[in-house]
Amino acid sequence: MLLEFIRGNTTPAPVPFVPEITLFQADEPIALWEKTEAAGVAQPPPFWAFAWAGGQALARHVLDHPELVAGRSVLDFATGSGLVAVAAAVAGAHPVTANDIDPYSLAAAAANAAANNVDVIALEEDILDAANDEYGVILAGDVFYSREMAARVLPFLRRAAGRGALVLVGDPGRAYLPDSGLIERAAYDIPVPVSLESVPARHTKVWQLINR
Repeated sequence: MLLEFIRGNTTPAPVPFVPEITLFQADEPIALWEKTEAAGVAQPPPFWAFAWAGGQALARHVLDHPELVAGRSVLDFATGSGLVAVAAAVAGAHPVTANDIDPYSLAAAAANAAANNVDVIALEEDILDAANDEYGVILAGDVFYSREMAARVLPFLRRAAGRGALVLVGDPGRAYLPDSGLIERAAYDIPVPVSLESVPARHTKVWQLINR
């Protein structure tokens, strides 16, 4: 049912800023958003159907700098479509885990991994209070969009950085991005759906988060 819904409401297409990767993406973002809300088929909303700016920036950065992840265990936190997990796997990371609390997200991530001929492990769990010390790299795209989310995510990422993991965050200037403990690694102008972001592109940065 999950996979049928995803394939029935999205179309496989290259990601605008990462054309090496194909994703199942919504043709009409707002229409799908309204459809899932009305049917109650996906909670939270269908973040998995879009290539968000933070994820596109992280995916681009990982593909351009495969040495960051190659041969390392990677966690793509709040994976959404699985874009960043797929990019890490393409860049040579192993194993790659895509984590989300939305089963539709993980079904989309699995479909997108298969479409790109890579292996990704799906983890449907709230892991923010867990140690998760098995990952050498943690990637988080566009996770500082709400006060509540930021309050839980930031300590998790700081703990990971504190134990020596490489923590990279892709962010297009969301309101709750922390104002300290970040090192800028890259900046891009990312194409985004105007219907979702109100602009055709978002200036998006890749940050390395450190424990301070």
